[in-house]
Amino acid sequence: MVQVRQSTIIDAPIEEVWAILRDFNGHDRWHPAIASSEIDGGEPADVVGAVRHFRLADGGELREQLLALSDKDRRLSYCLLEAPLPLMGYVASIRLKPVTDGNATFWEWRSEFHPPAHRRDELVKLVAEDIYRAGFAAIRDLLRRRDFPMPTEARPSKTIMPPGPTDIAPRSIPAPSILASSLRREETTRAILVERYGGPDVLQLKEIALPPPAPYEVRIRHTVIGVNFIDVYCRTGFFDLLGLPGVPGMEAAGIIEAVGSAISGLSVGDRVAYACPPVGAYAERRNMTAELLVRLSDDISDETAAASLLKGVTASFLLHDIHTVRPGEVVLIHAGAGGIGQLLVQWARHLGATVIATVSSDDKARIVERLGAHHVVVYSREDFSEAVMGLTGGAGANVIYDAVGADTFAGSLAALAVRGHLVSFGQASGPVGSWDVGRFASRSITLSRPNYAHYTDTPEKLAPHVDRFFAALRQRAVRIEQPVAYDLARAADAHRDLEARRTSGALVLLP
Repeated sequence: MVQVRQSTIIDAPIEEVWAILRDFNGHDRWHPAIASSEIDGGEPADVVGAVRHFRLADGGELREQLLALSDKDRRLSYCLLEAPLPLMGYVASIRLKPVTDGNATFWEWRSEFHPPAHRRDELVKLVAEDIYRAGFAAIRDLLRRRDFPMPTEARPSKTIMPPGPTDIAPRSIPAPSILASSLRREETTRAILVERYGGPDVLQLKEIALPPPAPYEVRIRHTVIGVNFIDVYCRTGFFDLLGLPGVPGMEAAGIIEAVGSAISGLSVGDRVAYACPPVGAYAERRNMTAELLVRLSDDISDETAAASLLKGVTASFLLHDIHTVRPGEVVLIHAGAGGIGQLLVQWARHLGATVIATVSSDDKARIVERLGAHHVVVYSREDFSEAVMGLTGGAGANVIYDAVGADTFAGSLAALAVRGHLVSFGQASGPVGSWDVGRFASRSITLSRPNYAHYTDTPEKLAPHVDRFFAALRQRAVRIEQPVAYDLARAADAHRDLEARRTSGALVLLP
């Protein structure tokens, strides 16, 4: 038995999302894999026991039965009765919850089934990416356009028609050919596969299947792959981004070597980079939807892009969106010699702030001093909160950027100024635990815990950060140190060194 679980945030009220998903006969209006649908026997689509009969976009057919539906809990479950693929015992559920911070919706889609052992990886990837993630993208696009017909209480059953001309799916939605991809002979690529959550040893170099690109995908031959702490969170299962078995990694640069049939504006041979889900960058080659790819100009090398794009985008929204750093502010940056820390130090100084950085050793202190930090605290031998208060005459820091977590959280709170802002964007040393927010009132403290995906999951959100970061590189407001490079097969060593804080700056893998 395998389990597949994917989740996302949809930027729309839960009522709107549920109105679409509760229609058990409505997938053909939004999912690119479905050409047409009808309910057997003409039953209402929301009656438990109803059976929907799909014709797939590739000509295959399948039947699924509604097992449960709750408008109160905004949850439904269903099972597979017939399919062209061996997904034995397939049972799936969809669950929605409102996001408390903003008028958005959390959507979880999960399933379990018994695949044949020799096709396990292929079928898990198909369900996770070609069904669930494609569905997320499709609903997001549908709601963005707001021109779809809303389902009614008693939507009539539809007759399955022979395949014919249909509207082209939006460019941001992959249109998988489920049956065809399961039958055709696939290429393979070397990749780091995680088959169970755990320590660095679970990162194993394997040969995995590589199907042809779907119509809205391109195939990228990676030249350099970025290593980030979010990859550690995925490897351990702390972040629910990596389904098992799966390939980690969210950042890479490379060359397009094949394009899907519906792609325009990108060509074979183009240099591109990305820093976004879905995970899968720890591979020699991969297929990727085109909408969040960044075309690289001649003055941005593959190594620079792979070593810094995710970190640069993160630094952009941390310094400009989460907290707008202004001239004269005191900014405390933890792990100042780390990948994101080095960018924050340079960029915050360029914005006119007084920069205090913490590091773990004298060697790292010298690195941060060269980058322009006004003050450096080696926290392994000095209480950084006391140091900050001493450096600021007791006033404290206006904003603290903390990716360390458990080891620094309490001290960060103590080092904040009145109306200070603690931006907790990582927890390399472990979760921060539970805190009484009432204690924050003594100095009107603001706490933020930003999620990278919420600032980068559409081209409209991502583009300003990419443009801002590349402009900072060109203006030399920030510079990128030579990254530490590992062969792809040594991904586990890269993770060990990253977690042990034995490195400074960026880490990359070379396929």
